[in-house]
Amino acid sequence: MDSDLARRCADTARGLTVPALLHRNATEYGDLPALSVLGQDGTRTWRELRDEVAVLSRGLADLGLRSGDRLLIMMSSRPEHWLVDLAAVHLGAVPSTVYATLSDSQLQYVAAHSAAEILVLENDASYDRWKPILAELPGLRHVVIVDSEGDQSLRQLIAGAEADSAAFEKTWREVRPEQPVTLLYTSGTTGDPKGVVLTHHNVIYQSVILEQTVETPDHADSLAYLPLAHIAERMLGIYNPIYRAGHVTICPDPTQLLAGLVRIRPIAFFGVPRIWEKMVAGVQGQLATVDPPVRAAIDAARAVALEVYRLRGAEQEVPEDLAARRAAIDAQVLRPLRARLGLDNLVWPSSGAAPIPVDVLLYLASLGVDVLEVWGMTETTGTCTINTPEHFRTGSVGRVNPGMELRLGEDGEILVRGPLVCAGYLRADGGIDPVTDADGWLATGDVGTLDADGFLTITDRKKELIINSSGKNISPAQIENLLRAHPLIAQAVAIGDRRPYVTALIVLDEEAAPVWARSRGVAAATVAELAADPAVTAEIGAAVEAANAKLARPEQIKTYRILGSGWTPESGELTPTLKLRRRIIQERYAGEIGELYGE
Repeated sequence: MDSDLARRCADTARGLTVPALLHRNATEYGDLPALSVLGQDGTRTWRELRDEVAVLSRGLADLGLRSGDRLLIMMSSRPEHWLVDLAAVHLGAVPSTVYATLSDSQLQYVAAHSAAEILVLENDASYDRWKPILAELPGLRHVVIVDSEGDQSLRQLIAGAEADSAAFEKTWREVRPEQPVTLLYTSGTTGDPKGVVLTHHNVIYQSVILEQTVETPDHADSLAYLPLAHIAERMLGIYNPIYRAGHVTICPDPTQLLAGLVRIRPIAFFGVPRIWEKMVAGVQGQLATVDPPVRAAIDAARAVALEVYRLRGAEQEVPEDLAARRAAIDAQVLRPLRARLGLDNLVWPSSGAAPIPVDVLLYLASLGVDVLEVWGMTETTGTCTINTPEHFRTGSVGRVNPGMELRLGEDGEILVRGPLVCAGYLRADGGIDPVTDADGWLATGDVGTLDADGFLTITDRKKELIINSSGKNISPAQIENLLRAHPLIAQAVAIGDRRPYVTALIVLDEEAAPVWARSRGVAAATVAELAADPAVTAEIGAAVEAANAKLARPEQIKTYRILGSGWTPESGELTPTLKLRRRIIQERYAGEIGELYGE
């Protein structure tokens, strides 16, 4: 990346904190919209938002919350979540949102490890869930409940707060860029989650990078639909909108995401791979029902869009006549299609958190939605590499962010260092362990390759590589991505470590599979019935054959099992960020796996 750009990012972020930016917004952009809720009346302006944060901050201070203390939040996406978080930050305290999908034992671990002084819950039902855990948390001093009428309610906390604007102004001005701004617990795919400590400088530098590398306007509308325990939503739903003085609309019900997109028509939208896969499946399902002449016209338009996309990805010049054809068919055919999804104003559609199949990217590109992959982790404050509209490679996760350094270890592991690397992991005693070696390098655990132009491609997780009984290293992610490119398949896990060949467990998409079945006259209704239906099993068989055609012989799937139930964070096979919990899957389906190997 350009060294001048890196210096510009560093200069822009220097000395800034989240409270300082919120003060700027209330002062310079006070009447602009800041926070709304999809389907609800009323919008908080930046001035109103900061005024509420000030009152709530005093209420938390009255409960004894001080600089450096931790505060735990478990509630859905709603304005109070933003307000509590920012109120704690203005005291120099460290808010931490936990996933509601965690098990009780995981909640107890996080609560004890964080040593939180205050716990903020959504309602009395949440409190009932936490009751058995509270007795094991002697350091927890207060529980605040948002939707409650009792003495512990958020309403009472606000009503009883002593107005002291001088104290509020003094306290937030004492917050420094190197101080923690949040504590996020990783998904815990292999063990207990780790508490990642991010600083004000981390999150503001990330916001500056997004501003400098992807051209989007200030004060833009955005849609927040992911949990605030996810680093992507933290950045895109809190910190980046504060930095750009944008307008966030909260989508409290993820099932209303499409309605939210159509309502907001955002400039930028980050979707985890499953979101984009569902969109593709939905479009394919709809196009399968239109009249053949209409479908032929759409397919012709898609072919032109894809041709231009491939040229741009190769950084080759697009001929003028082709560009003109692309513009014409986009206005006539593709843009109206995108409008039905709320994606017609997109400048920066992006994906990350897990690999996305290339076939899905190409299908979206044929609709004029050029989804750009990014890569990073909670420990790198979100993105560490990024594809941009001007410079991208399909299947890669882009080039390293300005100011960051990236190199590959001898075994291909990706090592990074720079201003986006977190402060460290929280220890149970309140200290912070560094995540880097003596030279500042963070070993990410991901394995990848770099091309001559610096574009990074992720090949797998270091700890998840399959080594078969012949000693061959095999990437399960590559196999799984090829399978998931088929709209019927929601999840797949490749098996084969210390085994003679590769097998797979396949989970049907609970939304797409019934639609697919009905369109072909299949009477089966439930996923369990579909998993045994001859038409479905034949289609999955074809999907496996198509995947095998793109794999080397040792990587090919010899046999597989279609499962009769879905995988969710609640059922335990997936993390809250929809990553596979491989150990749990292999333990839970040990019998089925054994049968695949004739055991």
